[in-house]
Amino acid sequence: MFADKFVRITAGIIAVSAMSSTVALAQRQYTTEDYAAAEKFMGYNVNPLAYQGVVHAEWLDTHSNDARFWYRAADETGVTYMLVDPARKTSTAAFDQPALAAALKAASNGAIKDDARHLKLHIDSLNGAALTLTYAGVSYNCELAATDVCKRLAPAEKSAKSPAHQPPLNLSPDKKLGAFIRDWNLWVRNIETGQETQLTTDGVKDYGYATDNAGWKQSEAAIVLWSPDSKKIATFQQDQRKTGEMYLVPVTNSHPTLKAWKYPLVGDKDITMIERVVIDVASRKMTRLKMPPDQHRSTLCDDVACHGTTWDDVEFSPDDTHLAFVSTSRDHKQEWLRVADTSTGEVREVMSETTPKFYESGNGKVNWHYLPASNEILWFSERDNWGQLYLYDLTTGKLKNQITHGEGNVTQVLRVDEKTRTIYFLGVGKEADRDPYFQHLYSVHFDGAAQTLLTPENANHNIKLLPDGRYFVDSYSTVTQPQITVVRDSEGKLAMEVAKQDISKLLAFGWVPPVPIKVKARDGKTDLYGFMFKPSHMEEGKKYPIVNSVYPGPQTGSCGSREFSAAHRDSQSLAELGFIVVCIDGMGTDMRSKSFHEAYWGNLGDNTNPDQVAGMKQLAAQYSFIDLDRAGIFGHSGGGNATAAAMLNYSDFFKVGIAESGNHDQRDYEDDWAEKWAGLPIIHPDGTSSYDSQANQNIAKNLKGHLLLAHGTMDDNVPPNNTMILVDALIKANKDFDLLLIPNVTHGYGAASQYMTRRRWDYFVRYLAGNIPPNEYQMKPFAAVTASLSNGPSVEESVENVEGNPAP
Repeated sequence: MFADKFVRITAGIIAVSAMSSTVALAQRQYTTEDYAAAEKFMGYNVNPLAYQGVVHAEWLDTHSNDARFWYRAADETGVTYMLVDPARKTSTAAFDQPALAAALKAASNGAIKDDARHLKLHIDSLNGAALTLTYAGVSYNCELAATDVCKRLAPAEKSAKSPAHQPPLNLSPDKKLGAFIRDWNLWVRNIETGQETQLTTDGVKDYGYATDNAGWKQSEAAIVLWSPDSKKIATFQQDQRKTGEMYLVPVTNSHPTLKAWKYPLVGDKDITMIERVVIDVASRKMTRLKMPPDQHRSTLCDDVACHGTTWDDVEFSPDDTHLAFVSTSRDHKQEWLRVADTSTGEVREVMSETTPKFYESGNGKVNWHYLPASNEILWFSERDNWGQLYLYDLTTGKLKNQITHGEGNVTQVLRVDEKTRTIYFLGVGKEADRDPYFQHLYSVHFDGAAQTLLTPENANHNIKLLPDGRYFVDSYSTVTQPQITVVRDSEGKLAMEVAKQDISKLLAFGWVPPVPIKVKARDGKTDLYGFMFKPSHMEEGKKYPIVNSVYPGPQTGSCGSREFSAAHRDSQSLAELGFIVVCIDGMGTDMRSKSFHEAYWGNLGDNTNPDQVAGMKQLAAQYSFIDLDRAGIFGHSGGGNATAAAMLNYSDFFKVGIAESGNHDQRDYEDDWAEKWAGLPIIHPDGTSSYDSQANQNIAKNLKGHLLLAHGTMDDNVPPNNTMILVDALIKANKDFDLLLIPNVTHGYGAASQYMTRRRWDYFVRYLAGNIPPNEYQMKPFAAVTASLSNGPSVEESVENVEGNPAP
């Protein structure tokens, strides 16, 4: 069994002190039934009760005036693929599922065995008459108009050099070609015929084309930007020849296979660089841009591709003759917008922006845009303390006018209509007396006039715009109110209602929503927001230990989305075991003002912990059922770092902490992330560093409470050395602690997630509540968990509820 491979190392003897407040309470023996009652609130149990009515819209391939979209409607019996026509106000089945299931079975020679209601389709394109999909890595084209006939698309041509494993394809806009990497070079494959063409020939190991394998991000997908007409590709040759390596070896009873990969660290002299190129696909002519190598950086995240395989911060002109792009300095303090001639490689600098701490181009999406038709640049900046849009002249690089104003951020520009000179964007914090994390859709003219709210409901709005802007799908909800999906026109007028999420079964199951909370930050002035989870059956007059679920950012916060979810990881399950569980988005996290986000820039050891403590104290004063003398904290990755820091810096406040996969010293983590949030390291004359204040091992001597450290031995995001350096310091300080090493798992624990969750519950039950957990409670196996989620529209979110936060 997998669990037999777990190793638990106990440093010292963990005992409940006679002085501890827990011994004053009568110990309770928890039963298997108690844990089962808690487990029933895990995402894999409650999410299927709330799938019905959830809509994740995908517009059809846009030809002529087609304005329809499809989505997967799920319930306990399976899924139905629905087709919605806003113009006709109809919602019907997108295709004959029984016929399609039969056609796919025939086309795959029986390999596809799913029945009609359980088709697990990855749809590449759907236009109402034809469907292109991928199943188990094989592509099929199905004709839907007359008879349901599916054809398996031609696989790659077989040759002695062709590997058995085929890498993923980055599809062209016309869906006729797919770009991929083989032997460090870029290739394209004809989707219809399977014919492959090699575009580059000089790629070699550590100096290959379109590769995205620097630091924690390791992918074999090609990172490219296709031109609008599918004739050219913008990409890069990634130079890692001098970049330092990271090493891991698996736990095995044989000779281990060394895992070695390029992993630049904070302060390294040589780090990953990119050399920009443009390739004409038909002629295979490559134009290398005439400029020095650029940093492996983006304006948004710690990678050149923040979402999927599209290269961020790069845009073609409509006629492919020019390429606009933004270069980012190593420390993320300076940005340069440049335009290159795709035929000659000549590069012209248009404008730049420098910030004292760090620059970002939005939240979740790069927001600058290249507008050659009007000779302009749409630019995003937080120079006035909020994320705003600005209009620049493309020729002179001079500011023409500021577009958005006032409090609140532009988070994502969804559409730029150059004909009407109108911008459609998501924003937060622009509506008074609402949760500042609620996203709304707005429109505004290029000159800043007529800014209009298009989604009036007091909720978080998920928006899917039709590319031509005539309609948008609006799915809105809150953490306590389920999703409602409607279609609106470009002016925000209701076109039709689509679905309402049905949570009647969830309520009948005994589910209770989290309680939205608001407290003051460390400064006593700034409002902070979060959630509180209480046991569904609370005893009158009883005091409950409080547990803080923390993630300090800076790139995100503790609580996540403000939309409806049946589960927020295991927060409600842990509450059911007799705890008050809270998350608080502290200062230094995103989605608020620039000054809010910069609150602890350069001092990552802060970890928002002053705000967590201040908020928990206020909650205890407000709610008599909170026992502040029994305060615990836990987190994963950055949350693991914050947990250990809390246990060491606030050792009299926090009694129990569980730090999972923590990056306890940013100098042991990937260069890009920490150099953005803490700056480049500065070595002082006495040998101390500007990074010393965030290194948890430096304060290991402060530990007083119960601390459980956990890490996967093959973690290639936050390598296990990050935890072991703290372990070493704790041993040298003669401190008692627990260590759980999980062999052969990566950052999210995968199949070991269930075991880690159970151990987390046990630890809080034993040391924070002072009770006795059941012996080796067996949670639902991970394989069964993932299988049970296969019908839902949000499988990824549900699995994340099991695995924990995968971010650093």
